[in-house]
Amino acid sequence: MGLKEINADIIASSSASVKLDQTVKLAPNIVAEEGYLVAVKTLDVKDRYNKIETSEGAIIPYGKDQIVIGALGERQALRGYSGIIPRSVKKGDTLHILNMGGIVGHCQSPHPDHGPAMRVEVLGAVMIPDEEDQGMFKHACIQDYAIEWEYQLTESVPLIAVTGTCMHVGKTMAATMIVRQLAAQGYKVAAAKLTGASLMRDTREMKENGAIASAHFGMAGLVSTTGKNILPMAKGLIKHLNSFNPDAIILEFGDGIIGAYGVDSLLMDKEMMQFTRTHVVAAQDFMGCWSADHFFRKRYTSAISIITGPVTDNLVGVQFIQNTLGIRAVNAVAEPQKLGDMVSEITFAAPTKKEPFI
Repeated sequence: MGLKEINADIIASSSASVKLDQTVKLAPNIVAEEGYLVAVKTLDVKDRYNKIETSEGAIIPYGKDQIVIGALGERQALRGYSGIIPRSVKKGDTLHILNMGGIVGHCQSPHPDHGPAMRVEVLGAVMIPDEEDQGMFKHACIQDYAIEWEYQLTESVPLIAVTGTCMHVGKTMAATMIVRQLAAQGYKVAAAKLTGASLMRDTREMKENGAIASAHFGMAGLVSTTGKNILPMAKGLIKHLNSFNPDAIILEFGDGIIGAYGVDSLLMDKEMMQFTRTHVVAAQDFMGCWSADHFFRKRYTSAISIITGPVTDNLVGVQFIQNTLGIRAVNAVAEPQKLGDMVSEITFAAPTKKEPFI
């Protein structure tokens, strides 16, 4: 196999699991499946949504004529680009970068806030040495470096779930503040992002704010969590984080409770929910709060513990939530310590002892 060597300008975070050097070898034959790495050349100059996250976690601007290494994947974002992996991908094809993590695919639907997706020319498949076949190379794929999936969750420390009514309602802020406050109280906490499209930023922020360990679905071999059974992945990450012996694990669920990324399927799972002590929901407005509360009561075995997000930006929202829905409410930005105290109280309270039925 004749391989071409190139120097990459950017190794995107979607490909971070493979741990590449800037100089990579390329082959013309490309595997058009999720997680396989490709080298692409950017074709546009963008003045919006023009930053990308590197494999080191830095978020940098990028523009025309740069060589980027990213993972093939799809995205189905309500407030972002929507795209898929084409059935076949060939050298010279024009595809798009679908998110800040450098996911490469065909954009089916742009977003007015971001402008058209960055067009890229496919240069080839990234190849790495095959450790099982000396002297040979194989297609680089993030699945080869994945944390093991688990099909049962039989034990875990308490889980703290952070979900939202949609994208960009403060889930990451809430999860990060919970990590910070619990760590300040002396608890050892781990953190994970279980759903969404590949981006390391959120779990990196949780680690920087005191988590003893963090993980995300990309570390379990998924570029995004759309259109697949993600329960084994989620349970694998939870088991992995339990190995660090934390006192609790904070789980951020990217996207909304209802959406393409599989949040609903995780919240329906009885094994995961039996270990979930606290559930924080971030909401944009009153209707989102009411709908989330109604949805939880009808569909899930757990209840909402606390509501946060923009709906709690002032006293009007807090009073509505507490007086009308009977749910605790606090703003993660304005009152992070109060949020931490609430979560700590609920999560680490001694379980109520049930009297035997006579």
